[in-house]
Amino acid sequence: MTLIKKLLVFIALAIAFTGCTSVKNIPYMQNAEEINLSASKLLYEAKIMPKDQLTIYINTTDPDASKPFNLSVQAENSSSQGVIPYLVENDGTINFPVLGKLYVAGLTKPELQDLIARRLKQYLVESEIPIVTVQMSSYRVTVMGEVASPSVIPVSTGKISILEAIATAGDLTIYGHRENVLLIREDANGEKSVHRINLNDANLLTSPYYYLQQNDIVYVTPHKIKARNSFFNQYTSLYFSITSILMTAATLIYQVTN
Repeated sequence: MTLIKKLLVFIALAIAFTGCTSVKNIPYMQNAEEINLSASKLLYEAKIMPKDQLTIYINTTDPDASKPFNLSVQAENSSSQGVIPYLVENDGTINFPVLGKLYVAGLTKPELQDLIARRLKQYLVESEIPIVTVQMSSYRVTVMGEVASPSVIPVSTGKISILEAIATAGDLTIYGHRENVLLIREDANGEKSVHRINLNDANLLTSPYYYLQQNDIVYVTPHKIKARNSFFNQYTSLYFSITSILMTAATLIYQVTN
């Protein structure tokens, strides 16, 4: 085999090597028709945790009646007022005007709204029914690794699935390991846990990790093929340069000796 033929074979093998990602591992939820989704029937509600920021607004038919219970600040160069968020302390409490310390950790937004509304009744006239609005203003998740756009994603609705988060980050790249996505989670006590997610398995839909909690980190691990391709791409130009020099030298030697 001539040197040129050997070079062509080397190039062909290199191209085949870089394109050997298995197509069968790319689609998500490959067994969707085989699983029972009855267990996935739930309406997810995030639970409040320490270090969450909550915006809480009390509305009453008499505006003066709710003023003592609303933390607000005058906006600069404006007549409007903004609501000051509450930071949930490490002990799970917030310091609410008039009502004092309230233990809120572990509650959902509707549960906290009901709690505050009940506690307010003793300070209002009997005919007044307060409307309490709670928002988790610091809810966010992070998606990083082999995705098109690694991002810290704010969640305004209080609910986001792992698939929604990945889609928001531009979806996995071709090198993303769909069967080995890591979910890093911290609980209300600060304890971290790591869970491995298989996006190819539709049982994810019934998993406790389908919906992401606040501050969850989703890390898409790279497939081994990427590491090999990085090595190949790094040295391909060097290999071709050396090969070109050797071919030129061989040609000159052949011409001189013949």
